[in-house]
Amino acid sequence: MADWAKVVEDSGGWGTIDSGRGIRFYLVVILALDTTTRAGSVAVLHDDTVVSSVQGDHGRTHGERLPAEIATALDRARLSPREIELIAVASGPGAFTGLRIGLAAVQGLAVVLEKPVIGVSALDALAFATWPRLAAPVVTTLWAWMDAQRGEVFASRYERRDDGVDDWTPTESPIVGEPLRLLPLMTAGQSQAIAVVGDGATKYRQAIDEWSERSWQVLEPPEMLAGAIGAIGRRRAARGLAGAPHALQPLYVRRPDAELERERRIAP
Repeated sequence: MADWAKVVEDSGGWGTIDSGRGIRFYLVVILALDTTTRAGSVAVLHDDTVVSSVQGDHGRTHGERLPAEIATALDRARLSPREIELIAVASGPGAFTGLRIGLAAVQGLAVVLEKPVIGVSALDALAFATWPRLAAPVVTTLWAWMDAQRGEVFASRYERRDDGVDDWTPTESPIVGEPLRLLPLMTAGQSQAIAVVGDGATKYRQAIDEWSERSWQVLEPPEMLAGAIGAIGRRRAARGLAGAPHALQPLYVRRPDAELERERRIAP
């Protein structure tokens, strides 16, 4: 078993410096993966700079193409797998099969390379990638909506925070539900403008527009989330949150269909 404290030290990548307004990080090479959507993405970052990225082919399963996509991203970055210092992966929510494949791929690669890993919520990545597009201080609340199928969305709420580290911070745990059930929660105690981002937001734009008495921003999601996942992963690794691959846990907001079907069959 690797000494993960020593791995972090040897990487030369995650010491922190108080820069007066937050945290500044040393250079670190990050491999980031997102398998929460059908297409997904892979990215290689130097610090927050994406040096290569690959958008997945939604016509094939993650299991069929993920190894080749990782190899392509590394090749474009002109890096070998051994040069990776941190692996970041979307831990959920999303399709269960895609999540399992992504987490298993990261765990296997991390064991072989003896590199630490960090899981990042795809909803957090949506918020992180979206905040530069929002007008401050007009918009102070951001909701991320991911299409959860079956007429539902995965959702999480974020508030603006300018501390030099996180520009948006989650205010509660992710939830899943029908848009018309979630919309009242979004307006409770809210007096300023709201922005909603994600494929769930664009899919249910009409419901949002009809509910809102004022103009809310409904934003298209970024094409790829892997870059944001890597950037968030670096920040959290600097706080000591990265660890061994076996400690990586999926973020399941909704119970698996197979589990629900099994309970239905044995119910009296």
